[in-house]
Amino acid sequence: MADKIPTWVLCGAVVLAFCAGILNTTALMGFTHISASHVTGNVSSLVVSFLSDDWVNFKLFLISIASFWLGSVLSGMIIGASELNINRNYGYAMYLEFVLLGASLLLYLQDNYFGQMMIAMACGLQNSMVTTYGGTVVRTTHLTGTTSDLGATVGHWLVGRKVDKNKVILHSALWWGFLIGGFVAVVLYAKFGYLSMLLPMTVILCAAIGYQRFGKWFVYSERLVRAKAMRKYRKKKY
Repeated sequence: MADKIPTWVLCGAVVLAFCAGILNTTALMGFTHISASHVTGNVSSLVVSFLSDDWVNFKLFLISIASFWLGSVLSGMIIGASELNINRNYGYAMYLEFVLLGASLLLYLQDNYFGQMMIAMACGLQNSMVTTYGGTVVRTTHLTGTTSDLGATVGHWLVGRKVDKNKVILHSALWWGFLIGGFVAVVLYAKFGYLSMLLPMTVILCAAIGYQRFGKWFVYSERLVRAKAMRKYRKKKY
């Protein structure tokens, strides 16, 4: 990642991380008390529940893990690749995430445990939309890999190795975006309960609409640039 990170990439990543921070914290504070986006901890808790004969939580952890995986499957079907590219179907993926979160909210408000399934599926979908940018791993729904990468980068810097500042900027932005989302979720949940999910839902819907408009403008601009380049080439040739 030698070039400067485009503003739309950095802003988009931070916005998604912020939304994930709200959603995951809301799920943890709700009646299931289970993470929507952290598969690692849920797998460990699944084992503990199984060996403790806690079948209610065992089913919930299993649902969360399977739903996150299913969301990733849907993302793969819609997007088609892991490397960020402006021409991929991110808008459609975010529309689907909005629908899944809407279903989750309705189920949660009815104290239905399947709300956990929908929110975990939405997080899996979001997390797999973009996994790399310029060779850098990008995850927007959890911080384990991001924290590890930041730590390794600091280690390289401490011993005098060259460090990619763009990686530090991107990973730091993701980290803080998720953290701030968690703080916002705590405040909103105390006042509105599960309705706090309306904030990330609105943000994601606006992001989907904005992305599709930006994508059309970007494609149109590319065509204009190519047309101008072609005209210059023909003038030089003839």
